[in-house]
Amino acid sequence: MHDTQFGADDSALIPLRELGWNAPFAQAFGAAATRDDVPARVTAVHRNRVVVAGSFGERDAMLASSFHESDAIDRPATGDWVVLRIAASEDSAIVRAVLPRQSAFIRRAAGEKAVAQVVAANVDRVFIVTAVPDDVNERRLERYLALAWESGATPVVVLTKTDLIENVGEWIAKVSTAAPGVDVVAVSAYTGAGVNTLAAHLIFGTTIALLGSSGVGKSTLLNLLAGEQLMRTGDVSDDGRGRHTTTHRELVRLPNGVLVIDTPGMREIQLWSAESGLAQTFDDIAVLSEACRFADCAHAGEPGCAVAAAIESGALDAERLASWRKLSREVARAELQRDALAAATQRSKVKSIHRLARVHHKRKYGE
Repeated sequence: MHDTQFGADDSALIPLRELGWNAPFAQAFGAAATRDDVPARVTAVHRNRVVVAGSFGERDAMLASSFHESDAIDRPATGDWVVLRIAASEDSAIVRAVLPRQSAFIRRAAGEKAVAQVVAANVDRVFIVTAVPDDVNERRLERYLALAWESGATPVVVLTKTDLIENVGEWIAKVSTAAPGVDVVAVSAYTGAGVNTLAAHLIFGTTIALLGSSGVGKSTLLNLLAGEQLMRTGDVSDDGRGRHTTTHRELVRLPNGVLVIDTPGMREIQLWSAESGLAQTFDDIAVLSEACRFADCAHAGEPGCAVAAAIESGALDAERLASWRKLSREVARAELQRDALAAATQRSKVKSIHRLARVHHKRKYGE
């Protein structure tokens, strides 16, 4: 049973360029594939299979055994380009390798273990979707922005359900303070207002990921952009919030040639690696820091601190500085955990090698 929306006829040929194929991917495929392989893009990931699309159309595929022992971050994710081997009988297909990603939205997976999770791969733009007025949270938005910038994609903040408010301009201004240098677009699926403004970001052959909390209208926005009911949506509750319906990440192709990855709502979004993403998200603080008297100013009471002066004058929100500090500490902790995990993994590999060597020695010499 195929999951993605590539038309009623799944056997129809799909030109690779309409799936986001480009010269760097072609070069990487040439280096990794054999004559029996074909390129394909992952459109959905399930527990023991993936759905892929390519010039052959769309089909299910299993993962090669080499992926069974690999880390989660190295396994195929929605949006990945892969090396696919289709059996001569065409009754089965195997994903043999994942091509190098040109971008990847990565967060730390929920739970105590330090494990990375690829939310979406090879994305050009990230639409961070938040509903007004109740879902807007500047601190959570800063988290999304840090990971979006770190991914290599361009973030765009999309405010939905604007038909529920009157002062749209004030909400745009409020969100813009938490997203300097980022386009903030206000839309309403009910009235259609603002949808045309998104047209500048809907470019043929590019991929957009929709990210945000449950019930903010991601699937509704996708249906609006498509001009048809591609994704199932839930009824709106009495408080104006939608009910979550998307259950897994899924790549769909719009009639205008734009590719969109719809994602389930995220209950939590923990940073994994976002040092450069933080720098771009808090670029206003970085610019102010250049005017501080001391190059290593921590903005914690030092004389001549331009950041403290900006807070005192009202040019910078003190909560934004606190958010920058909190996220910076979180990234530093994640780095330490990654290093510890890498060291533990290396020790485990060494122990396994020594164990196998002892077994081999006993078998050979009977000791």
